[in-house]
Amino acid sequence: MMGPVNWLAVVVAALVALLVSTVWYGPLLGRARLEELGPGGLGQRVAPMRTLFLTFVLMLVSSAMIGHMFARVGPATLALKPWLYFMMSGGLAGAFVIPAMWINYTNLRVSTRLALIDAGYWIAAYLSMGLTYFVMAW
Repeated sequence: MMGPVNWLAVVVAALVALLVSTVWYGPLLGRARLEELGPGGLGQRVAPMRTLFLTFVLMLVSSAMIGHMFARVGPATLALKPWLYFMMSGGLAGAFVIPAMWINYTNLRVSTRLALIDAGYWIAAYLSMGLTYFVMAW
């Protein structure tokens, strides 16, 4: 039997992932990423608010899927095995998101350094969503 999806956690987890994005691509690795993008303005945001909004909406989709997975597992199992929050959220990033991204980057001939920067973001974002669900469950 599936438990209810915690919709508040869905929204908060998406906001947390957005915050991770702001830090990751800002003060943490923003300059390194821009160096990899090189000249030509590819790294400049023409409409930063649109980018922020679209990022949030897409993270909301991912967060809703994670929330659904946690609801399928159920609160009783998650209470007994809290590591599942991190295994499941990190597993999605490591087994689906990063390989799909890496395949695209390989076809686009994106540098390995840029791919690693972005892969690190996805692991951090998904683990932060798992942490948010974990915290909100207690």
